[in-house]
Amino acid sequence: MLLGLGGGVSAQNGHPESSLMPQLRQALSLNEHGDRQGAMNLVLRLLEQHPDFAQAIKLKGLLLEESGRTSEAAAAYEEALKLAPNDGDLLLKTGMYKLAAGQKEEAIQLLEHCLRVVPGDGDAEFYLAQAYHLNGQEDLALRAIRRSLKAEPDNVDVWQKYGELLCVSGDCEGGLKWLTKAQHADAKRPRLDYDIAVIDLKLMDLAGASQYGARALESQPNDISALQLLASVDVKLAKWQEAKGAFERVLALKGDDVDALLGLGQCEVELKNYAAAVDKLQLVLRLAPTRLLAHFYLSRAYAGMGKTAEARHEAALHQLMMEQVTFVRSVEREGSESPIKTQAYQLLADHHEADALQLYRKRFQGSAATLADAYVFLGKLYLTLGSNEDGVRCLHHALELQPTVRGAHTYEGILALKQGDLSGAESDFKAELANDPSYQMAIAEIGEVRYRQGRYSDAAEQLAKSRTMTPELLYMLCDSYFRTGKVSDADLTAETVAAYGRNNVELMNGLIDLSSATGKLNWHSACGPISRRNRVDPYFDHKTSSDK
Repeated sequence: MLLGLGGGVSAQNGHPESSLMPQLRQALSLNEHGDRQGAMNLVLRLLEQHPDFAQAIKLKGLLLEESGRTSEAAAAYEEALKLAPNDGDLLLKTGMYKLAAGQKEEAIQLLEHCLRVVPGDGDAEFYLAQAYHLNGQEDLALRAIRRSLKAEPDNVDVWQKYGELLCVSGDCEGGLKWLTKAQHADAKRPRLDYDIAVIDLKLMDLAGASQYGARALESQPNDISALQLLASVDVKLAKWQEAKGAFERVLALKGDDVDALLGLGQCEVELKNYAAAVDKLQLVLRLAPTRLLAHFYLSRAYAGMGKTAEARHEAALHQLMMEQVTFVRSVEREGSESPIKTQAYQLLADHHEADALQLYRKRFQGSAATLADAYVFLGKLYLTLGSNEDGVRCLHHALELQPTVRGAHTYEGILALKQGDLSGAESDFKAELANDPSYQMAIAEIGEVRYRQGRYSDAAEQLAKSRTMTPELLYMLCDSYFRTGKVSDADLTAETVAAYGRNNVELMNGLIDLSSATGKLNWHSACGPISRRNRVDPYFDHKTSSDK
């Protein structure tokens, strides 16, 4: 980067190169000889005279970065980039800082731009691989890290990252080879022992996982991840007392760590400390109501205490929620859409439909997703915006491109439901099911139609069949069970509503009212019906996400 500063200065915005070069090179020389403050003073004087001189701002960013003032450095690099948008160094640095700040999509755009300016740059490929990985684009991450490896075949950082990404993609044995190679080159590399331990655990080499996990802990005694890993090894070896100690160490560092609380609860069950197990597992469910294993271990703890009714209830609840989670869900692609949803939503709001379409196609490049799927995605986001006409246009176009495309009829049906057209909604959902009888979302929405029609037995049948995890639909299932006299099923479903809908104030207030009511069959009067008018819809609301 210093070479780029010294040799890359050109006439910008009217700045004569000959008048600026000596001052910039003097600042570079001062910094190279250890006088960072002198260099900074010279740069600041230069910027007082030429505030829009990108290379001087760039050097200012470098000096700030070397002084540990990273947030100020990031701001300087971004300011310089606005003046020199095709500067490879600035694109790389700004992309790195965006990635560190968790702004994955922006980082990807900047690093991809960098590689168009400087093709084959090993550093840009390295950080792009990490950005892709954090964005859930594992195939692209592997391609990028392989290009980085080609550019810098002797870079140990690249070896380590390649090993990690191979393991993430399922090639743990291949990943272990690269991590071992990196370990032989530099045994003290940060996180390397931990990375090897993780792969050993995945390969069920418990001795290796324990060895490398312990080494990771030696260098970082308060490393929660390493402690969790060692506890997991002890659990697999049924060394319950040792695992309990490791989980307790985690909780001493982070008292609300749900994984550690769940692990500790399991250990207490195995050690027959049932009352302690119940305390820990109930705390898990207060912090994370969708942790299904907590119900399983609670069932065992209650059984150990002789509380048969409580044990059966927890076992039934665990089974019900497991069926919902393991059912083949029709919204699988929606989870993969999540990383681009906010950006696409903003593009549509700004009337850049073509860019939003391109964003989707790039995201799913090389997958089975079609152009019709892309238009379904745009259609539902338009409906989120309240742009019903554009939404319907995109959904219709998707069906023109591919009459069997998944979701188009369903989103049209949901819109019809919101508009109170039950007949139209039912027709749309049936059209969807004619293409795919197992489509979970359409089955669930048929259940809602039946609920609106007052056909509660049919509603319960369809909603239960859908294995829905949508809190509002589970509410309707619960109400339908109560109305048809299936109180036990209603009670279990009410608990799933509480688990999945804990952030929905309307639903939770209803459940609180229900729990305080003397007769549970008064559920409907206690809660009141949920309408499409006030329903927080996970299909239409781009901000909604569920903890799966």
